[in-house]
Amino acid sequence: MLKFATVILMSLTLSLQSCGQNSTQKPKTTTKTNQTMNTANLDTITLAGGCYWCIEAIYQRLEGVVSVESGFTGGAMKNPSYRDVCTGQTGHAECVQVTYDKTKTTLDEIFKVFFTVHDPTTLNKQGADEGTQYRSAIFYRNDEQKKAAESIIADLTKAKVYTDPIVTEVSPFTVFYKAEDYHQDYYNQHGSQPYCQIVIRPKVEKFEKVFKDRLKK
Repeated sequence: MLKFATVILMSLTLSLQSCGQNSTQKPKTTTKTNQTMNTANLDTITLAGGCYWCIEAIYQRLEGVVSVESGFTGGAMKNPSYRDVCTGQTGHAECVQVTYDKTKTTLDEIFKVFFTVHDPTTLNKQGADEGTQYRSAIFYRNDEQKKAAESIIADLTKAKVYTDPIVTEVSPFTVFYKAEDYHQDYYNQHGSQPYCQIVIRPKVEKFEKVFKDRLKK
């Protein structure tokens, strides 16, 4: 944990623009599946760490991750649209639903990536993205996920990795609403856009540097 804590201290990155600035175009999305995979080896965790375009792009590159979907959870409205969530009135967080192969990666690694690529100390804010929809949160599906989330937060707090307290919400998962198609696979489809270049790309590059031995081949 000490080595991991040191890596985080050396690699904190601030976002510069707002997630919603480039959300009008509607690219085709890419879905990757593996029909021969043993579903007994799969697990899913739902994470919120600011703009879902950023988090999605990172987990898509982690070895062992089978799929990443951008969407919303943690709110009251049923089937919210992106515009609904952007009002900040629905209670939802922008999130990613990460499905991974437990024989190729672990929940611990998933969480280490999570706390490396976003700032868990800013309440309802990541860089220029502000509002409850951009809060830091882990939505657990079982006791194992809950205990693992609480454990890594406790370890990071004990190691005094951050100057400010960690404000990451740890809450039970209820329901996931997939975002509109044009939000899926966003960075891969629009890597040349300003938000992707200025905000997402540095986070992806940081991830690729810190977890260079864990990148998909």
